[in-house]
Amino acid sequence: MASAAVPGLTPTGVAGSPDDAADFDAALLLDDAGRRWRVRSPKHLEASMRLETELLVLRTFVPAVRAELPFALPYVAGTVRQGELCTFVYSHLPGALRSIDALVTAGSSVAMEIGRAMAAIHAIPRELVTSADLPSYSANEFRQRRLNELDQAATTGKIPAVLLRRWEHALEDVSLWRFKPTVVHGDLHEDNILLTGERVSAVTGWTDLRVGDPADDFAWLIAANDPRFTETVHAAYLEASNDPEDPHLIRRAALSAEFALAQWLVRGVAAENSTMVDEAVEMLGTLEEDVLAQEASDRRDSQARAADARAAEADAAAAAAARPAAAKVTVVPIAPDAAPAASGGNDTGPDTGSVNRVVDTGTGSDTENGTETATATATDRPEPDESVRGTLAPDEGTPGEAAADEAAASGVDTGSGNDPETDADSEADNASVGSSSREGESDTSQPGTETTALPLTPVPEK
Repeated sequence: MASAAVPGLTPTGVAGSPDDAADFDAALLLDDAGRRWRVRSPKHLEASMRLETELLVLRTFVPAVRAELPFALPYVAGTVRQGELCTFVYSHLPGALRSIDALVTAGSSVAMEIGRAMAAIHAIPRELVTSADLPSYSANEFRQRRLNELDQAATTGKIPAVLLRRWEHALEDVSLWRFKPTVVHGDLHEDNILLTGERVSAVTGWTDLRVGDPADDFAWLIAANDPRFTETVHAAYLEASNDPEDPHLIRRAALSAEFALAQWLVRGVAAENSTMVDEAVEMLGTLEEDVLAQEASDRRDSQARAADARAAEADAAAAAAARPAAAKVTVVPIAPDAAPAASGGNDTGPDTGSVNRVVDTGTGSDTENGTETATATATDRPEPDESVRGTLAPDEGTPGEAAADEAAASGVDTGSGNDPETDADSEADNASVGSSSREGESDTSQPGTETTALPLTPVPEK
């Protein structure tokens, strides 16, 4: 077949070549001139159509476009058709294939090389794809396409309900699908990446080139099941890319890796290939177990975090209860218990309207408008007679009356002469009343008024 595709080719050696086993037979050839070739022969019509698409793609990569890429692309040296199927012979590319495990253990330099190569693919001008009449999807169109594929997979009756629910919720999350469409390789994995040392020397398998979700090219990294390897590739990709970071790219890549199993199942059912169907069902069952185990682990972690939060709140409350409460002392001017009317009429009781709110720090109770405080003060002190009452709270009368009151309080007779006995009795009465009524009080700057200072309770330092 190779000799028929490329006139003058004389093979002298052959070896197997990794490829999509369900779609292609592939081999490496060595000719009599020491040159190497790669042959890909499709197993069914769909695979043959994919090869013809790749031929169209490679022809659009003109020399100017190839020169911009940091890796080599294959050339189609010749084709040969057998019925509806067409076999392709490609020129040899430098480098060697490595398994996914070998790539993971190769170190960060190889992972960074892969990330830069992926960024270069996604930077290919979109016009190159659209001009070749290849598939092109907007973000919303791509999401709708996935929904349609999910509906088709559900009709097989072989998708576990847990996975259907999981994928449906992800596809209905519109915020997850706000991405910038780029050129996508579409079939990127370890079998299509050739390395020379630690450098990506060539990329093959361009059968699914399209404009779509760049996360699809990251799906094979998720299957590697090594988060550090994926993170290193992603970091190098972001550094080499000119586009802003897509915060949901890795999440969509994980969904794409899972959804590939459903696509494999649908293909097996369509091809009536029981082997493919059985493989897909087995892998879907394993994925279901992993998802259920992960959900159970997430629930346990959530419950543990909630319990820790409740315990922390209880500890904080207990610590607060053990600390002495900070004392609050509010000192406000206290009006006299009973101020006589200007006309000197009967007492009408304490003037509660002039007393502010006082907080009793000992009992925690408070009094509104000074009612309780004024009452308590009045009962604690002996009731002075009318002559003394004028001294505690004189009303705003005439200056003569105020002077008379002051003289009465000081024991000076302002009436008819000085009576020693009367003066002595008055002085004793005034001293007795003054000592009981003025206890804890201090004179103010306004003559004839007084301010009661409440006992102060020290405020503990916080």
